[in-house]
Amino acid sequence: MMGSKRRAKAAGAILLCLIFFGYAPAPAQASLAHYVNKYKMIKISRKQKKRLARYDYLINYFCKFSYFQPHHKVNPDFVRALILAESNGDPAARSNKDARGLTQITYATGKQAAMALARKPVYFRYVSRKTLQNLRPADLYNPAVNILLACYLIAKYNYQYQGKLDLVVSAWNAGEYSVVGDRPAQYKETLNHIGKVNGYFIYLLKENRHRYAYHR
Repeated sequence: MMGSKRRAKAAGAILLCLIFFGYAPAPAQASLAHYVNKYKMIKISRKQKKRLARYDYLINYFCKFSYFQPHHKVNPDFVRALILAESNGDPAARSNKDARGLTQITYATGKQAAMALARKPVYFRYVSRKTLQNLRPADLYNPAVNILLACYLIAKYNYQYQGKLDLVVSAWNAGEYSVVGDRPAQYKETLNHIGKVNGYFIYLLKENRHRYAYHR
């Protein structure tokens, strides 16, 4: 997911413990356990995989960069899970809160991220520095722009919240100030979103593990 692949898998495993190992959550975590359990059997259809495959080259490329910490990169499967949870792979998606594109980024958040990226001494293929410096709302519908901004923001939240999937998704869905201590925002929408992203992410990690075992 988020920082390194190792941290990403650990974050997913922490949430899986709520389901499979009889962990008794504290009251603040009880509702989160419910939503994690709700999506533990979620699957990704062939149609969804086909949609995601259109953006593999962008996801894999932008996940190669260390945006905040050296050697800490965004896990491509977390980006895929986020795309499915946010837009189901529709680059033209727009929410009632005016979040746009594959990962549903608002213009205010996207503009801030774009300016930060434009200041970095890094050349990004597919997205020009000029586009980042002069980001327009319509640019968020561009898959390359949207995925680049998403990777930057995921890396930022991962750095802030030590790779904890529930806190990263809470920051993504409800804003980075929604996290209080070690607790995600207690909004039904946010908790549901954490469960869904986690479910998709775990599915993708398992699928990759099975594919690796098959080809060994």
